[in-house]
Parts: sequence; structure tokens; C-alpha cells
Amino acid sequence: MTLLCKAFVRQKGTIVPALIEHMASRISQWEREGDRRTIFLACYQRMTEHMLASVARNEFHDSVWVERLIGDFADYYFVALSRWEEERAGPAVWQHTFSGAMRPDVTVVQHLLLGINAHINYDLVLVLDDLLRPEWSNLSDRERSERCADYDAVNRVIAQTIDRVQDEVVAPYARAMRMLDVVCGPLDEWCTAHLIRNWRSDVWQLAIQLIAVADGKERADSRQRVDQLALARARLLSGDALGARVFGYPLRWLNRLRLL
Repeated sequence: MTLLCKAFVRQKGTIVPALIEHMASRISQWEREGDRRTIFLACYQRMTEHMLASVARNEFHDSVWVERLIGDFADYYFVALSRWEEERAGPAVWQHTFSGAMRPDVTVVQHLLLGINAHINYDLVLVLDDLLRPEWSNLSDRERSERCADYDAVNRVIAQTIDRVQDEVVAPYARAMRMLDVVCGPLDEWCTAHLIRNWRSDVWQLAIQLIAVADGKERADSRQRVDQLALARARLLSGDALGARVFGYPLRWLNRLRLL
């Protein structure tokens, strides 16, 4: 996939602070306008800061690869945002998520989880496909294991950021909007017990399945299927209490329950 735009630039293999600055600029604008898209982006900014700090500390087998993962991951979000703002178009799961930001009946945690769902269960699968496809057949078993280990380490960093997000993003917005997240429960419970743990293997397995698909129409269809799976999960969160409760289940359980 050729990305439509770049939200920031890379210099000498390093993601320059322009990425964080770009995020901060959009957050400030949306806060002034009362735009609830800021809920997810404020969370995403904090997680990106933690990821870049981990890269700087050389906490991965291949920091260059992880840095590229971070950058390309952000590109997918800003491309989806750009398409929504310009054409009300883009991936179906992002259209659902961005349109949901305009609904006053959606809770703070639901706003955030809709964004996390779209970015992980759609964007991250495709980013992994983009990065791993050209090299996968040439990697040794050890190198493949190291790629997977670095991917798992990314998820651990995300999980470690949840408390900060709970305190700095969710609680202030919930108070400001006078919202009570009764249906979804606390953010830290959802993200650690459901999302991070249950989605980690789903996303990696979907990406590996995509890599095995030949280029062309079959690959395009497979990537579209990823969008539809993420959209179906988003609709569970936006539906009744049962749907919200099983939203974070792994795909195998949702299939057994005949919900996906």
C-alpha cells in the first residue's frame, strides 16, 4: 500500500519530534473546538512518547525496525484522518470511529476504545504486512522470533502506559463531559485484561496470514476483510451491554459466539 501523505519526516533513521508536535497541535485544536477525537489522539500521543523513549533506550532486538513500525503506524492514522476530513471516506472502521466522535451518547472510554480498535485491529495488521512481507521469506527462524518478540515488547509498553492514560486523559475528559463509563468499566481493566492480551496474537496471526497471500486482488480482498473484522468488533462496542462486554474477546471466542 502506498501511503497518501506523511505527517512527519525521518532524519538519519530517527523520527524527529515533529510527530509528537503534530499530535499536540491537533489535540490543542480539538480541545478548543470540543472535538472528541482528541480523546483517542491524546492517548495515542502518550503511548507514542513511551514507545520512542523505549527505542532511545535500545529495549528491542532491532530498534530501527521498531522505529519504522512506530512511524508507519502513525502514517496510517493520519491518512485515515485526512481522508475522513476531506471526503468523509476511508477505511470503514475509521469512518465508524470518526463519526462516533460526534455522538454525545458515546462514553469517554467507548470513544477511546473505538480508536484503539481501529488502530490496532486494522492499521497495525496492515503495517505489519507492509513491513514483514518484503523480508519474511529471507528471515531465519531466529530473526522471525525476534520480530515477534519486538512486536510483543511494543504491546508491553502500551500496557504500561494505561495508568497514565487513565489519569491524564480519561478521568479529566469524563469529568469535563460529565460522563459515566458504566457500560465499559475502568480503562485499565479493559486494556490490560481484554485488549492488549487478547488482541496481541490476533493481530500477529492476521498479519502472517496476509503475508502468505499473493499480491494483487487476493491481497486487496484480504486487507478489506481485516477492515470488516475491525468494523464488526467496533459495532459490538457500540451496541448493547453484552456486545460491549465481549468486545475485547479474541477472534476465536467471538467466532464461537457467532458474533463475528
